[in-house]
Amino acid sequence: MSKQYQKAGVNIELGNQVKSKLPQLLSSTNRNEVLGKVGGFGGLFLLDTKKYKKPVLVSSVDGVGTKLKIAFEYNKHNTIGIDLVNHCVNDIAVLGAEPLFFLDYIGVGKLEADVFEQIINGFTKGCKLNNCTLIGGETAQMPGFYKKGEYDVSGTIIGVVEKDSMITGENISDGDIVIGVQSNGLHTNGYSLARKILFDKMRYGVEDYINDIDNILGDELLKPHMSYLSLVNKVKKYVNGIAHITGGGFYDNIPRVLPKNLDVTIEKKSWQVMPIFELIQKYGKVSDEEMYHVFNMGIGMTFILNNKYVNKFLKESKDLKYKSYIIGCVKKGDGKVKIL
Repeated sequence: MSKQYQKAGVNIELGNQVKSKLPQLLSSTNRNEVLGKVGGFGGLFLLDTKKYKKPVLVSSVDGVGTKLKIAFEYNKHNTIGIDLVNHCVNDIAVLGAEPLFFLDYIGVGKLEADVFEQIINGFTKGCKLNNCTLIGGETAQMPGFYKKGEYDVSGTIIGVVEKDSMITGENISDGDIVIGVQSNGLHTNGYSLARKILFDKMRYGVEDYINDIDNILGDELLKPHMSYLSLVNKVKKYVNGIAHITGGGFYDNIPRVLPKNLDVTIEKKSWQVMPIFELIQKYGKVSDEEMYHVFNMGIGMTFILNNKYVNKFLKESKDLKYKSYIIGCVKKGDGKVKIL
């Protein structure tokens, strides 16, 4: 039966072989609350409810999108897992949540041991960085479903936050200041447009060195999505709202935390836009409005807070090695973002 299945394109023995290292890898990310062993039908996590008065579980699921196409072309897969973990961590961190555990899904046509190990090592590294247990996952071999050398990944994260300490944006008020914290590049959004411009239009290759960005294009585009968890943990007691600048850019993400009667005005000249975004805009002839709607433009997360905490925030951000800028303010309006 296994031989017939292998002829059909699914190698169970190889799957078991590459997964044999998983117990050791996954256990290296374990928190004290983890129960059971790797390989069960479900991951077990004993939540310490004594730490919280009213614990609220926070969940999020995401993928890496067409950034994967760069990894396929460049044959570099060790950053993809970090991308996915950090993206998911940031999505729940904006609520003030502590990540508890993470589950991954990998779908592939033909399982390649080296690629699989690079991806899993990335998941492990990302989980260790965020004190988040890699509690389990699923690897599906689906011959004929994916192109040769391609795969897809997704991740689910579960975190917890004290109900009375959640950062919901409800306390944002007229006159609050918006601080933007620098990204290291595209993170995991806008790659369909970036690829169309850089590869299809400009005919660059992933191994090309580009003077405008002072880097090899593949290395630039595969920079891992940053985690902002350590900064959120430091400042969450006094910030009023946080937005992760992902798909939809500034225009779609900041309003997710804004009261309906307030606007945010962003001064786009308040930080230096990174060269990769200037390259994309220049050769793609993309308008400013679309750039700020598709990309993070060098700002990975925005924090909204009362003016009296600005200096404190900037100092604590610097102490944690993040670059932060005062990029805007809150004004009366109707829940929209204006970029000037």
